[in-house]
Amino acid sequence: MENDSPYKKYKGGRHPKDDRAVYRYSISLTAAENAKFLSLFEQSGMNVMAHFITACIFQKTITTVKIDKAAMDYHVKLTGLFGQFRAIGINYNQLIKMLYSNFTEKKAGAYLYRLEKQTMELSALAKKIIQLTTEFETNHLKK
Repeated sequence: MENDSPYKKYKGGRHPKDDRAVYRYSISLTAAENAKFLSLFEQSGMNVMAHFITACIFQKTITTVKIDKAAMDYHVKLTGLFGQFRAIGINYNQLIKMLYSNFTEKKAGAYLYRLEKQTMELSALAKKIIQLTTEFETNHLKK
């Protein structure tokens, strides 16, 4: 009686694929071939080795991702430096307001003179950082 029902009973689990892969092949590689295969697999950035092999056999395009650790580290440190420069600028503004509100003009001027010298050194350092960054980009990143 239950088979006459127009509704199928749900049994749970995954839905079956229309064209599932049932054919399997086995190959053997030497140690050198295996090392080359694994390096190509890592360069491809794919997560599943079977998908990589299928892409190689049927000559599908394989994307290769190379990550330059030195460039990444340089970028992270440079970003941190610019964050520190921004923080220095904010502190600079707050310091000038405090100097003029808490000290006489003569004392505030003396402190501002010292601060101006330090700012010039910081400016020279920023120019050096920009120069090193352009050198790094031309020598290492524009390949």
